[in-house]
Amino acid sequence: MAVKLRLKRMGAKQRPFYRIVAADSRFPRDGRFLEVVGTYNPITNPAEVKVDEEKALNWLKNGAIPTDTVRNILTKEGIMKKYAESKKVGK
Repeated sequence: MAVKLRLKRMGAKQRPFYRIVAADSRFPRDGRFLEVVGTYNPITNPAEVKVDEEKALNWLKNGAIPTDTVRNILTKEGIMKKYAESKKVGK
């Protein structure tokens, strides 16, 4: 099963709100998912991001692949840096 960390669109028309979820890559964008990792609200200025760092690192360590947008969000939050450091320590 190929797991991805990706955005699930919520909210109304013209008012997007996203959940960052771990989902099987074969499922539709807004379909079934395994776990909610965080939220992303692009409407606020600046964009509001809440990520459960522990869950995100756990999924990354277990082989989940983030999409480009989620990778950018995790990089801005400093989670990708911690993941890279944990990989170096593990070797």
